Amino acid sequence: MQTYQTQFIEFMVRAGVLTFGDFVTKSGRSTPYFINTGNYRSGAQLAQLGQFYAAAITQHFGDSFDNLYGPAYKGIPLAVTASIALTQQHHRDVSVTYNRKEIKDHGERGSLIGHQYKGSENVLIIEDVITAGTSIRESLAILNAHNRPNVVGVLVAVDRREKGQADLSAIDEVKRQFNLPVIPIVDVHNIIAHLHNRPLEGRILIDDTMKQKMQAYLTQYGV
Repeated sequence: MQTYQTQFIEFMVRAGVLTFGDFVTKSGRSTPYFINTGNYRSGAQLAQLGQFYAAAITQHFGDSFDNLYGPAYKGIPLAVTASIALTQQHHRDVSVTYNRKEIKDHGERGSLIGHQYKGSENVLIIEDVITAGTSIRESLAILNAHNRPNVVGVLVAVDRREKGQADLSAIDEVKRQFNLPVIPIVDVHNIIAHLHNRPLEGRILIDDTMKQKMQAYLTQYGV
């Protein structure tokens, strides 16, 4: 793993975004770990988060894009903070676009805020965690309805490596259906490898018992 990836895992734990215990996912699966990106709640955290996204974006996508698209709602601050970090740390000034959940019928009108697509843009979609791929499909439909800019890929925070609608993961389904690279900053295997029996602020979050629970979960639901 890259240094920024191990730092990102520890950052998620300290921010209360990555937690361990007994949880139920939106799909009804009982899971021993949970990721809630809604727990980022301070300016310092959002600034750091943007730096991790920018590091992954630069590593995997280089200069292949000129616009970040953040789907409402959680993708909006992700795209904004990532664009700021790209400017400040990587000397890349790219445009940002995000959507409204409801089309505005007054003022500037329309469903998109920020850069308005002409069709010549190379767009990178910024997401948090893909569960079923629904948000990505919605984003692609929105972009196609606004002059069809070229989508170069999708960057997400974490890949849980779980089955989607069939035997592939949700990320792999999106890759296959749309022929797009979908890159996570880290996946669940990175999390297990880095935190297993490693103290973090005086606690071991993934001991042998928790590792067994996570591996059992992946055996049942993983790919």
